[in-house]
This record gives sequence, structure tokens and C-alpha cells, in this order.
Amino acid sequence: MKINISSKNYPMSDKLESYIQKKLEKIGKFFDEDTTANVVVSKQRETPKFEATINAKQAVLRAEMANDSIYDAVDMATDKLTNQLSKLKGKLESRYKENKALKLEFVPEPEDEEFEEEMNIVRRKQVELTPMVAEEAILQMEMLGHDFFVFLDMDTNDVSVVYKRKGNAYGLIETNR
Repeated sequence: MKINISSKNYPMSDKLESYIQKKLEKIGKFFDEDTTANVVVSKQRETPKFEATINAKQAVLRAEMANDSIYDAVDMATDKLTNQLSKLKGKLESRYKENKALKLEFVPEPEDEEFEEEMNIVRRKQVELTPMVAEEAILQMEMLGHDFFVFLDMDTNDVSVVYKRKGNAYGLIETNR
């Protein structure tokens, strides 16, 4: 697995970089050498933050942790990534049988039995896609008191989603065909 480490507003030491490499190499045994792990170490309101995204073919794993100690944040995030792999092992095996990027035979079995259950959809809702611009969709979302809003982008004629982010910010997910 290839590991790309970058830093934003946080001093990166050689010791920290080698620690991150060591921790992610343990997870790397679950993936082939073409898989990429992108790591960002940053500072969020004076608290160190560690983000890791592993891009395997047809599967993406992501963990983000903030802690007073960056080393603890690295530990918690790598544990989270390992748990994600364990919990999803059965589903990944059936879905990605032909995917050689994931070496699922090495993934440990999940410790938590509750994730063995099948995910059930308990509610379905149909929405009418109204053509509008993103700013109008944000206004609609706020009026409804929701965290996200699905709409038909008037400019691109594609389905898009606006959503709330931390710090009174918004995000836009655009589809491309």
C-alpha cells in the first residue's frame, strides 16, 4: 500500500511520519501495493487532527480523529479503520470477490456481533426533484430544518445534494454521468 502523508498547519516531524507509516503498514497487509492511503495531519482549533482515506479499487475506507495528542489520534483512527474492515468483511467478500485490491482473507473477524445483521431500510421517501440553484436548495433545507437536501441543479440538469458542514458551512455533492 502506498502512503501519502501531508500536513496542514501542523509541524510534521520525522518521528511522527515514521509512526504514521508504521501504523498504516499494519493495515496495508489487507490491501495490494496499488492501493493508496492519503493521510492529512492538521490542527483544528488548536487540537491536532488525523485523517486517513484508503482508496482501494471499488472500496473507500475513511477515519478522522482529533485528540490533544496526535499519536493518540493516529492510534484511534487506525483502530477505526481496522474495525471498519472487520465489520464489513462479509459484505466486502460477497461484493468484491473479483477485487484483488482487498486481501480479505487477512482481515480479522468482527468482535461485535451486532454488525452481522443485515442492514434494513426502515423508511422510504420519494422526493420531487425541483430545478433550482444551490443557494435556493440551501434555503429550502434550512426552512425544512434538515441536514441535507436533494435537488435538480438548474445549471447542470443533474441531481445534486447540499448538506450542512461544521462551522455554519455548506457542502455540495454533484453527480456526473
